[in-house]
Amino acid sequence: MDKRRLLIVDDEPDVLKLLGERLSKAGYDVIKASTGKEAIALAQKKVPDLIVLDIAMPGMDGSEVANVLRSDPKTKDIPILFLTCLFTKQEEKVCGHLLGQNFFIAKPYDVDELLSEIDKRVAK
Repeated sequence: MDKRRLLIVDDEPDVLKLLGERLSKAGYDVIKASTGKEAIALAQKKVPDLIVLDIAMPGMDGSEVANVLRSDPKTKDIPILFLTCLFTKQEEKVCGHLLGQNFFIAKPYDVDELLSEIDKRVAK
């Protein structure tokens, strides 16, 4: 079976590099984007199995990216996992990871928790 493809999107190069390395070591085929526009183009071209998306980014933020992807028939069904500093780990514990149809993990994230949540949404 082919490796499952993940698109990771973050405007911070260090976060993008470290997260990419961790997900690659876990057996995923990882593609990276550092802007919202780049993420949309890659998602439409490569159609990943899941997108890990930062919310707070300059220019086009993660929620705008998600709205564009959800309005495109080619990308509308790709699961999106938001990785964000917009709420705390404590809020995550109280509210859970799922808010509406969106799935969130607070930064700083626990690698094992992140991998577990990705694995639940993407069958390897």
